[in-house]
Amino acid sequence: MKQIDVMKDILADNNKIADSNRKLLGNKGIFTINLVGSPGAGKTSLLEELIKKFKGEIKIAVIEGDLYTTNDAQRIEQEGIEVIQLNTKGACHLEANMIAEAIADLNLEEVDLLVIENVGNLVCTASFDLGEDIKITLLSVTEGSDKPIKYPIIFQKSAGVVVNKMDLLEHTNFSIKQLYQDLRNLTENIKIFEVSCVKEEGILEFGDYLKERIKTKKLANGFA
Repeated sequence: MKQIDVMKDILADNNKIADSNRKLLGNKGIFTINLVGSPGAGKTSLLEELIKKFKGEIKIAVIEGDLYTTNDAQRIEQEGIEVIQLNTKGACHLEANMIAEAIADLNLEEVDLLVIENVGNLVCTASFDLGEDIKITLLSVTEGSDKPIKYPIIFQKSAGVVVNKMDLLEHTNFSIKQLYQDLRNLTENIKIFEVSCVKEEGILEFGDYLKERIKTKKLANGFA
């Protein structure tokens, strides 16, 4: 009997396209993040605040992933930047071939930072490389501080974690101390940013981190 490992084949094909995406974006000096998180964690709100504060310094483009609606893309479009909407029609994650189609429609000559806002999910999004430079996981305090131990793979694969809705911390049983401990146990070098999109706190620190990563990427690819 012949056994076919379908998932292995799917991921192998996906990774080839992801590598092609990464090469194309790298040749343009574009730093790309795959922004992941649960539904309602505040991914779009974070992007809105980031764009408001940095679009004069950083040329930003966004690829919005969603199951069916265009709501988030419409919000981002109001900030005056280029945005591409991807609807997965029920799939719980974006895949590299979807990103390849999206970046073909972007003016890559006018992009320093490409943000891919993935579908709200902490499981499937961990498995599919999109061609990004780094993953950033967004976690809100209203979700509970046990997410890293419940969904370790996505956090292990992330360069940074943004802890959102810090303005609500006192109204929850979220333990910042436990979160830091669990994250450090999973991956020692992960960057952690405490943010409140409502109060516009922590956005500058996160943006400065991205600016430094963008600069490093450009220098590494021969851009002054």
